[in-house]
Amino acid sequence: MGRMRRAVDHPAATRQQLLAAGAVVFAARGYREATVRDICREADSNVAAVNYHFGGKDGLYAEVLAEGQRQMHVLPPAKVVSADPGERLEFFVRGFLERVLAGAPESNHAQLMFREMIEPTRALDRVVAEFIRPAADELGGIVRELLGPGFSERERQLAGLSIVSQILNYKHCRPVIERLFPDLPLDAAQVGPLTRHITDFSLAALRGMRAVRAGSRRSKARKN
Repeated sequence: MGRMRRAVDHPAATRQQLLAAGAVVFAARGYREATVRDICREADSNVAAVNYHFGGKDGLYAEVLAEGQRQMHVLPPAKVVSADPGERLEFFVRGFLERVLAGAPESNHAQLMFREMIEPTRALDRVVAEFIRPAADELGGIVRELLGPGFSERERQLAGLSIVSQILNYKHCRPVIERLFPDLPLDAAQVGPLTRHITDFSLAALRGMRAVRAGSRRSKARKN
């Protein structure tokens, strides 16, 4: 970590400098090991500024985590209104993949979120409420349409999580994938092919679930 150039004497500039420094220090040391003094030294600021802008270490950490999510959520393409749930699933997968593959795996915000998954803090509640739950609700609606009636909420939740897991695999398992398949570059150029694969795979799985459930109903009907 290298000490940042001192921000001009302006509240907004100081706040941004502290957010940038917080991303560096929290990513390198984690929430528990990082100190306000470390961050202020990195930002070339004083401890009082953290209390003034964020109310302390907890508030600064929560805002740094949220800022990383805001940056990620700028990337998806504009929403396309479609009556076809398969098309909406494809756009959902593409937008998520663009966020996953666009940032460098070693970036501060990516590292910070990885740490948060291992050792969650109270700040994760805010991230889930503001950024993750809206996306989960969107996907849940798509899955509900694709599966149709006759499936429980838990079954729909698990189906949605399976779709998300395919996408996150290319982020969290990236070092392993790059070593297993060095001819498969995980960069922005792969968004299209991976979108098509994950969408096709997921649609086939959902159709399979519907077929199995329909077959079960027919079997029960014949027995009755």
